[in-house]
Amino acid sequence: MRALARLAVTTLLVAAPLAAVTVATSTASAADDPVPITVLTSDFEDGSAQGWTGRAAETVAHSTAVAHGGAGSLAVTGRTATWQGPSLDVLGVVEKGTAYTISAWVRMTSGSDNVRLSVERRSGGVAAYDQVVGNTAVTAGGWVNLTGRYTLATDVDFLRIYVETGSATGDFAIDDVTVSYVPALPIQTGIPAVRDVVDEFPVGAAITGAEIVGDHGRLLSRHFASVTPGNALKWDATEPSENTFTYAQADPLIAYATANGLAVRGHTLVWHNQTPSWVFTGADGQPMTATAEDKELLLARLENHIRNVAGHYGDTIAVWDVVNEVIDENQSDGLRRSTWYTVAGLDYIRTAFRVAREVLPDAKLFINDYNTNVPAKRDKLYALVAQLRAEGVPIDGVGHQMHINVSWPTLAETEAMIQKFVPLGVEQQVTEMDVSIYPNSGESFPAPPADRLLQQAYVYRDMFALFRRYASEITSVTLWGLADDNTWLDTFPVTRKDAPLLFDTRLQAKPAYWGVVDPSKIGVSPSASASVSVSPSASISPSASVSPSGSVSPSGSVSVSPSASVSPSGSVSPSVGVAGCSVTYRVTGSWPGGFQGEVKVANTGTAAVSGWSLAWQFTGGQRIAQLWNGSVIQSGATVTVTNTSWNGTLAPGGSATVGFLSSWTGSNPVPAAFTVNGTACAVN
Repeated sequence: MRALARLAVTTLLVAAPLAAVTVATSTASAADDPVPITVLTSDFEDGSAQGWTGRAAETVAHSTAVAHGGAGSLAVTGRTATWQGPSLDVLGVVEKGTAYTISAWVRMTSGSDNVRLSVERRSGGVAAYDQVVGNTAVTAGGWVNLTGRYTLATDVDFLRIYVETGSATGDFAIDDVTVSYVPALPIQTGIPAVRDVVDEFPVGAAITGAEIVGDHGRLLSRHFASVTPGNALKWDATEPSENTFTYAQADPLIAYATANGLAVRGHTLVWHNQTPSWVFTGADGQPMTATAEDKELLLARLENHIRNVAGHYGDTIAVWDVVNEVIDENQSDGLRRSTWYTVAGLDYIRTAFRVAREVLPDAKLFINDYNTNVPAKRDKLYALVAQLRAEGVPIDGVGHQMHINVSWPTLAETEAMIQKFVPLGVEQQVTEMDVSIYPNSGESFPAPPADRLLQQAYVYRDMFALFRRYASEITSVTLWGLADDNTWLDTFPVTRKDAPLLFDTRLQAKPAYWGVVDPSKIGVSPSASASVSVSPSASISPSASVSPSGSVSPSGSVSVSPSASVSPSGSVSPSVGVAGCSVTYRVTGSWPGGFQGEVKVANTGTAAVSGWSLAWQFTGGQRIAQLWNGSVIQSGATVTVTNTSWNGTLAPGGSATVGFLSSWTGSNPVPAAFTVNGTACAVN
């Protein structure tokens, strides 16, 4: 998701890194946790700005008005643009290939805003900007910590960290800024390579710029046979403005793959997310509608984009996800009501595949989606592929994302998914696999428990055994990331440290790795086929982030579970008032024309709440497109979210979190007030 221009950075909670796993059942111990090495501290206790300067004409100065720790902080005033803020030169501090944790405490002087922590780097005078921590709600009511991971993946001659806001130009303060890293462990060379053990099909990893340097690069080339640029080939990265193409993010990744003999999966040519707003703006400057003129213009832009991007790489990329996430099983025809569809109908899919075939006559062309192990979605995708292939549309394969967790889906459901598409005679690939340690959105661990890691290992064991048994159908399996230090699941569907991959945050093999490479190392457990399918929100699609954040966004940033955007059967109607409540609102990722948000509602009263309805006003014209962990109705500026059947009860001190995708234009102001069951809540 963030090669070069938005490289490998992951917003996360501060968590103890996992100790190296030397045997499959070993337990991470706090005694084994490495001690971070701090390379920079700005505490503003000496009465100076400690090297921090403004990015323009704003004023940056030492202050004793407020402080997070001690008596001093850095005040930022006189801002006239959101990008203006405090900046510090770290060129002599940060080394290429080392994963750093950057932390800063921020507080607004008055009001509220979304605040970001970023890096500006330049090579040969060309500037690029990397987001370390995405939009985070900050108010004047208290200090908020911004903590994220950053890996410099290129040689630079200019490198500065800075803080900016997302919507307005209000004054704010920063304090207690640190940059630290955990000493690297050597890559384990005495263990089998995944690519050597699983030889029925190539096993790949989604990557950013950080995964091709240093120990990450060594781990990647040793264990994997293919790569997928997580975000670097998406529309916003390759054609940010009309007919202006740039490959600064993707070219280094493709060059690395070629030099190391790794195959490349192209991801993705057409998607409803991470597409700049200009693509859907008509010749009259207005949003496109279902007119003949708008359809013609939209399809012309689509053809031009594919001819340029696919043509730029030619035979270097032999497999492409041509269209991504076009199915909505809740529609009678099974088709997602994206702007692509509402303006052009199925012709945008037909055009995409036709042009891709003309440009790449020898490439394998895939349609890619998530939750394809859910029967309703699986069957709608099957029907679409069958229809289009009967028309002569050159679809060569179906991609199953497989964003799953330790409790869902069952092996039987996954096998039924594979079997469904066999009669079509298409290739099938697992394109974005990860296994979250969380079966629901209500849990959070400071470090992955050993039992969850073992449960995860069993899932990887059983799923890979299934894929290998169907090697005549499954022609590739790609994991959505290289190691747990850079995963989109750290911020989606809620912010917490996840551990969904084969290698831990220090690039050491986990029980999950042994589940794939040598299951005898993890002992015996019941097969996943005997487990019960649970979790209404367990399956989610990257396709976000980027993410949202700097981690690889599956397909980019973000889809949801089968029932995420509709009211699940059996949801609880609000029935009990709220004596006390508080709400925390965060923007966890943003891109041109859209953003990902998160709202946490907490019961601060003494009685349980049975059923809740959360409401707020979007004053900037934002429109919610999808929401998970609840059911949403938006009428004009008013947003009302009600609980699902499984998160309707809030015990005293309990909370529930909903996430959503929304469009935005111009500005993205933070809602000023929230109510739960009609009662005004405190805003954190």
